[in-house]
Amino acid sequence: MPNRPIEELEAMVGDSRVTVEEFRIEAGKVEEFARAITSDDPVFRDEAAAADRGYDRVPAPLTYSQVGRFPRYTPDDVDGKGFDLGFQPEYVLHGEQHHEYERPMAVGDVLEGTTTLADVFQREGPRAGTMTFAVLETEYRNRDGELVLTDRSTAIETSGAVDEDASDEEGDDASSEPAETATNGGTAAVESDVPPATVGDFDRVHDLADIAVGDTGPNVVVEDLDRQQFVKYAGASGDFNPIHYDEPYATAAGNESVFGQGMFTAGVTSRVVANWFELRDVTSFGVRFQSRVFPGDTVVASGEVVEIDEDEGTVETELEAWTDDGETLLTGTATADLE
Repeated sequence: MPNRPIEELEAMVGDSRVTVEEFRIEAGKVEEFARAITSDDPVFRDEAAAADRGYDRVPAPLTYSQVGRFPRYTPDDVDGKGFDLGFQPEYVLHGEQHHEYERPMAVGDVLEGTTTLADVFQREGPRAGTMTFAVLETEYRNRDGELVLTDRSTAIETSGAVDEDASDEEGDDASSEPAETATNGGTAAVESDVPPATVGDFDRVHDLADIAVGDTGPNVVVEDLDRQQFVKYAGASGDFNPIHYDEPYATAAGNESVFGQGMFTAGVTSRVVANWFELRDVTSFGVRFQSRVFPGDTVVASGEVVEIDEDEGTVETELEAWTDDGETLLTGTATADLE
């Protein structure tokens, strides 16, 4: 339970404050972050490669706004995400994350983020006890006041460590079969030797004529995760919760081991979208976390086209990431505008 009464938290809903300032999108950090989410796409590190793909500057990965939480971008009077919710960090789960893009962030941008506490509520779960949800929405604007993107994050404080992600407590079916897992209305084989998709293996879609409902995107596979990858992501993103790299801390909180950041898995999944469409065509990307990834797991991610609006020129996709033994880690969606 939070250290503050739920009534106090509810009274804060609608409050806004600047939580990110002078957020400089730097070339070295973009490359570091891309590598931390296991992407070797040259568009994130090579100006010539970016220019060949039609970008005037090196773009940042889809989930790069996480970097804005580094202390150097945090105003002196702001702690954490800007609101004293009284959550105990060892029992906080990341429930959902959603991004809406006006355009890609790019090297050279200097952004300011204003966060609004959009909602707070509680629910009872059979395994996690009383769960407190906080929805935080952050708008990132450049120095001209132009909106670049909006991200929406749902944090969940549980009564203690849980075996499954609290998203499953809400009634979602995160079950899966040992041999295969349902993926976006279809069926994707789960085998540890599925070859990872590389930048050259999958032609990006630029035109509605080249895509149809039921088409699947590129597979992204990250084999045999180790703790070092969670540490790399912490250093790249600024998520230094010790539950992801400090074994005694993690086990003392009731977990079997350290486990990967939810946004690490989301970053891996975002590679499906970035290998499927050009970043400038992506207008949204969102995920809902179902379970956690542990050292030794292999992560597989893919997606499927579920709707095409020819009048609007948009493509709606559903995404999923799972382990090689068939456990769903997250589900998600992405939209591309190919008009």
